[in-house]
Amino acid sequence: MRTEKEMMDLILDVAKRDERVRAVLINGSKANPNVPKDIYQDFDIAYIVTDIDSFTKDHSWINVFGNRLMLQMPETMRYPDNPDGHFGYLMLFEDGNRIDLSLVPLKTENLEQYDCLTVTLLDKDGIVPDYPPPTDKDFWLKEPDELFYYSCCNNFWWCLNNAAKGIARDELSYVMNMLNDVVRSELHDMVGWYIGTQHGFNLSAGKNGKYFKRYLSPELYTQYAATYSGSDYYDIWKAIYAMCDLFHTLALSVAAHFGFTYRQNEEDGMRAYLRMVRENEC
Repeated sequence: MRTEKEMMDLILDVAKRDERVRAVLINGSKANPNVPKDIYQDFDIAYIVTDIDSFTKDHSWINVFGNRLMLQMPETMRYPDNPDGHFGYLMLFEDGNRIDLSLVPLKTENLEQYDCLTVTLLDKDGIVPDYPPPTDKDFWLKEPDELFYYSCCNNFWWCLNNAAKGIARDELSYVMNMLNDVVRSELHDMVGWYIGTQHGFNLSAGKNGKYFKRYLSPELYTQYAATYSGSDYYDIWKAIYAMCDLFHTLALSVAAHFGFTYRQNEEDGMRAYLRMVRENEC
């Protein structure tokens, strides 16, 4: 596997030799000082270029980066969202490295819109703004207000009735979607707020909660892991009850921290409904 230095040297060498490329930026996890380094991190690269069409009329120019296992070009796929004229090459190579390369038209507004994890690697013309030192502050946990907290609790408990009915009707795909998209989204918000109350809100829990294990106690993380299930309905019921118990614990703690009111009656009502549906199955 090519090393990080070898990959960075290649990325910059291609840019230096091509007059159409005027600057090179990197962002994402490799620019984040708080992300542990490993061999699976992508190279999130932006080439600031003068003429995108000259690149995209013949895509073979990207072969210089190495032999690929797979390529994705989002702007050539269904429903492209490309208001700024960017063009992306997502490249996974035989040695396991990955480059997500964006071609960005040379415009002032394109240089000013980058997030707080942007680092300049090359600037041939002195056109790139002085970005502040990289930080993940744009992704820090945010404190809830009371309405947001209440809405999270209400929707968590309410949507469990849909999952229960789906089990009773043997609608597995509906059940899994309801639990892992809708209900889990509310659970993740509550986990994030709980982590914030314990460790401060000046941190990120990672995309989709990928750093939960870092910040939850072993006991709570074991409870969280139990909220995932296989496709057997018995296991799904166990996961639902694990969700309920964990949400209850965290929601009470968050409410106490912020001085919010936890509406226990909503939990009690939904738990009663879950028991009813479960008993009807037997």
